[in-house]
Amino acid sequence: METEAAAARQAKESLELAFQMSQILDTGLDRHTLSLLMALCDRGANPEALAALVRELSSAAPPTAAASTPLLYC
Repeated sequence: METEAAAARQAKESLELAFQMSQILDTGLDRHTLSLLMALCDRGANPEALAALVRELSSAAPPTAAASTPLLYC
């Protein structure tokens, strides 16, 4: 049980660090979208392909919708 708690704490810290870097780089990704992207990478998705997809979806979205809604839905 203690190991699960430590793993959960580390996952939360990793997400927070990735989110802070995302904010510094001005990616426009929210925590939820970033966590989905990280989970996909953990499951073997190609990070470069995901980055290209996010860029494409970001450029295709209307400016007002991109600022208020997540890019990916599951």
